Amino acid sequence: MKTNNNIGLKKALDVLCDQYKSCEALEADPISIPLGYKNAIDKEFSSWVAAHLAYGRVAPMIRAIRHFMEPFGSEPVAWVRGRTEQIICKEICLLLNGWVWRFHTLEDMANWILAWKRMDEATGNRGIESLLLPCKGMTADQSLSVLVQTLRQSLPKTSGIRFNLPDPIKGAASKRWRLFLRWMVRKGWPDFGIWEKYPPSELIIPLDTHVHRISKQVGLCTRSSPDAKAARQITEALKIFDPTDPLKYDFAIAHLGILRDCNGKRRKTCKECSLFALCQTR
Repeated sequence: MKTNNNIGLKKALDVLCDQYKSCEALEADPISIPLGYKNAIDKEFSSWVAAHLAYGRVAPMIRAIRHFMEPFGSEPVAWVRGRTEQIICKEICLLLNGWVWRFHTLEDMANWILAWKRMDEATGNRGIESLLLPCKGMTADQSLSVLVQTLRQSLPKTSGIRFNLPDPIKGAASKRWRLFLRWMVRKGWPDFGIWEKYPPSELIIPLDTHVHRISKQVGLCTRSSPDAKAARQITEALKIFDPTDPLKYDFAIAHLGILRDCNGKRRKTCKECSLFALCQTR
């Protein structure tokens, strides 16, 4: 992009960020669920659940996550840490009988909770940040890949569990992992920033259909496939506007699509969008 376009697009994106700092946008996002917990570790655990169920139509998805989290109460980590794996599985089956969300069954999510519990125990009840940090010459994505491969070996090979374990090193955009990491690491609104050691510079944008399409419309991305390379290309483009916090634009770009303020076609309301002058859609 040319320098003048960079300046114009940054201003437009900054306006967009301010526009979507709203209750309406927040309520239409799965981050609203972990936001309701007081303790940092409960935010991490509920984010582990919510981010990995964050696909499909927004309203029923949020209802499904809220329903799933209800039995754990206001301190879900105390609930999980205070029970054996066998009791967790038994109580979840009793309390949430019939729960399902698209690819995910109740059995999948019971195993997903046990995965977090085992990792938390392995770190001395410090959560799972240390398992995802870049270390020993590995990037953060390489650490994520190692964890993904470990979980693939230790968890049942159901479709729901496999859906949770894409490998970024093998070209997956890993959108829901990126979402979880953004919530944990980034300190600006609306994210939690509760992890202290994970470098924000290693974050990659959570690439969904809305972010990919809108990024192409305004010249942040040239790739036709919403893959790992596209996610990195968009992230690098956003670093031009804010090298220390490129993902601050993710929420606004995503909700421009999620709230149907942009559907990828020209219409009368397009002129109200801050990106209108730079949008290549015709």
